[in-house]
This record gives sequence, structure tokens and C-alpha cells, in this order.
Amino acid sequence: MADTDNTGAGGAGERADGGLPEETPTSAISGDTGDTTIGFSREAAAQLSAVDNDITAEEQEAIAALPSGSALLIVRRGPNAGARFLLDTDVTTVGRHPDADIFLDDVTVSRRHAEFLRHATAFEVRDLSSLNGTYFDGVRIETALLSDGAEVQIGKFRLTFYASRRDLAPLASG
Repeated sequence: MADTDNTGAGGAGERADGGLPEETPTSAISGDTGDTTIGFSREAAAQLSAVDNDITAEEQEAIAALPSGSALLIVRRGPNAGARFLLDTDVTTVGRHPDADIFLDDVTVSRRHAEFLRHATAFEVRDLSSLNGTYFDGVRIETALLSDGAEVQIGKFRLTFYASRRDLAPLASG
């Protein structure tokens, strides 16, 4: 006979139906020692964990070391899969032209295909009227504000965007 007692189902902090409690603390400040601890809500922690499952330990270290106001693009599919590109200037150009900041050598990429624009700690991708378009999470765009873990496709290259963890901490705790 199956056990139908739902008391305590799922363990501490979870509802009997297995879901998370509706209110979760997002930050805590210890008044005794003066230390400040930033905690992530369960939802934000789950999103970060899901993103981090697809990356190697070396890539995790590179992402963790990003200074505020920077980001990293990692090529997931394409001729140079695994390549990493640092976004640390206000404008980063992408294309098949040898003078592009990010040179993607394939006929599916226009000479001046797209650019990444930095706005303080946020990043935007803008298509530069390329022949094959620029895609953000599978949708063709002219411009899009990037979110952590988002996929950008330029030609046959699929790149994953990772924001500085220093810039994500205030968002997750706020």
C-alpha cells in the first residue's frame, strides 16, 4: 500500500505539493559582525545553476573572474567551438572582415554582421543589416538586450552570452 502522508513531503522549506515556498529571502545582512552576505533567491540560483551546467570548470573560472561591466561570449557551435571572446568595450564588432573585433571566418557571416554594445553593465546585440541575420534565443532580431545564458547566432556560429557575476549579484538579491 502506498504511503499517502504528505506532511513534510519534499523536505524543509518546500510545500507539500513539492513546489517552493512563495516567499524566499533574497539577501541577509549579519548585524553582529558587520559582514554582508548576498543570497540568491531559489529562482535566480536555479537559473544560474542551469546556465553553469553547460560549461567546463575552466569556463566557469573565466566567467567568475569577469570584472564588472564586462561579459564573455563562448562559441558553442561553429568552426571554432570553444573559443571565448571578451566583451569589455562600449562597441565590439563581429564579422568576416579581418578588422572585426570578433572575426568569424565563414561565408554564412557578413563582413560587418553585428555589434555588441555595452550600456554600463548591460549588453545589447545589434544586427548590421546582415544577409543571414542575427538571432537571439532562436528569433531573428534587429536589436536585443542580452540576458545571462542567452544564445546569439551569427551565421552558423552559436555563442552563449555570460554576464559578469559581479553585475548579476545585485539583480539576484534585489
